[in-house]
Amino acid sequence: MGAALVTALAVGTLLAAPALLRGRATGGTVAAVLAAVPEFLFALVLLLAVGVWQGWLPTSGWAGPAHLVLPAVALGVPAGALLGRLVADALPAVLGERWVELWRGAGTGRWRIAGAAVRRAMPALAGQFGMVAVGLTGGAVAVETVFAVPGIGRTALGAATSQDLPLLQGCVLALLGLGLLAGTAASLVRRRLIGPASREAGLGLPAPAPRRIPRAVPVGLAVLLAGVIGWGLLRDPYAVDVAARLAAPSPGHPLGADALGRDVLARLGHGAAATVGTAAAVTCVSWLVAVALGFVPGVAAGLADVANALPPVLTGLLVAAVTGPGSGAAALAVTLVSWPPLAAHAAALVQEIRASRFLLAQRAIGAGPLWVWTRHVLPSVAGPVARHAVLRLPGIALALASLGFLGLGARPPSPEWGLLLDESADYVERAPVPALAPAAALALLAALAVCLSSSVGGPRARARPLLRLRLPSVVASRKVRPLVPPHATPPARTPRAPAAGGRSADRLP
Repeated sequence: MGAALVTALAVGTLLAAPALLRGRATGGTVAAVLAAVPEFLFALVLLLAVGVWQGWLPTSGWAGPAHLVLPAVALGVPAGALLGRLVADALPAVLGERWVELWRGAGTGRWRIAGAAVRRAMPALAGQFGMVAVGLTGGAVAVETVFAVPGIGRTALGAATSQDLPLLQGCVLALLGLGLLAGTAASLVRRRLIGPASREAGLGLPAPAPRRIPRAVPVGLAVLLAGVIGWGLLRDPYAVDVAARLAAPSPGHPLGADALGRDVLARLGHGAAATVGTAAAVTCVSWLVAVALGFVPGVAAGLADVANALPPVLTGLLVAAVTGPGSGAAALAVTLVSWPPLAAHAAALVQEIRASRFLLAQRAIGAGPLWVWTRHVLPSVAGPVARHAVLRLPGIALALASLGFLGLGARPPSPEWGLLLDESADYVERAPVPALAPAAALALLAALAVCLSSSVGGPRARARPLLRLRLPSVVASRKVRPLVPPHATPPARTPRAPAAGGRSADRLP
């Protein structure tokens, strides 16, 4: 976990640096594609390319520091891409605040402003770093299986499959303890970063400033993904051609054939509904739960720490033990563990809103609680959390694919994308196209999610920034008594004589 976390921080820093240096939002496509790469597939590619073909690092076992490199890279790169994308999405709004302009005018150095901006953006994201740290430990079952690492995730998987209840209980308690420890540490760091502003209502919320991506980009990605899926739906995913086993791409099989001679394009198209549709439904449910729990931050923080400590694989094992393995069990397991990051984000935003200046200003002009909640608080929480949820859509699809890869999701001969990756993993060296086709589809889905996240909640947030009070609309409300009588007229202005040099004194700066 430590080595993977260091790798994730390095990757996240590299991906967030352009947004920090340019002061504006970046597309985030590279980060989204890296975050959408399945860890187990990335681990297989590293094992073959670095361990087998080049022989630079060991491919399995746990005997020294050299055995640490490949698992840490396989886990750290996707996690770092997610963290880098979240930080890069938060920095432009911070750099657009008034204090940055004042600091620049006062001659403050560029690097000091950059450090202060990062510190300003961290309170809302501190919980995400803690959750990633726990996820690197509990969610590494597939990577530990690929590299034969005797980690706690692989130990829990072995204990569950062999019905070793005491060992499984010990693994679960260790993961829960680690999750609570990481959540407590993240909460302390967040309070330290905010400082006394949370008690003195001296915190100003940055207005979200997502980058506007040209409409042609998401439309093109959607057309490409829909075209591939639609083309595959026209073909038979279960037809077996023994003579075409592991065949390369050809006119008869545009994406090749799998180990049984079935068309990969057909299976990819028919599996999209099971993977993408289920991931979209899980994302919507997680967003609703997160927004609801975000308004009770104390309850959300504790529940999120406990739920986040359980990896999807272990939750899938528990659910499968009760309901049996299948697509429904996999969807339920991923739903149970996918809402904590969103709930932590929502709770952090709610706490910052409660500590912000604009609430005092709204109360001062007589705005009622319902007005403030519906017109300011709820849009300020729902929009950023919705963008975060869309960004996690590929990750949820990956979690479903991971359960399918480990045999806890859809069962053969279903064309679910996780099963496609599992079935082609043993033949990735001989037939790389069938193995990379589902990964490429997930990368397209991730790029499309980034484009959609830039538009979710964007125009509304920019049209109604939190720190700019809309006094006319508030005063026009029947629930608010105007502070100045409507019949009052401004005092008459007495003209002054022109000053020396022919310039009016009223026009002096």
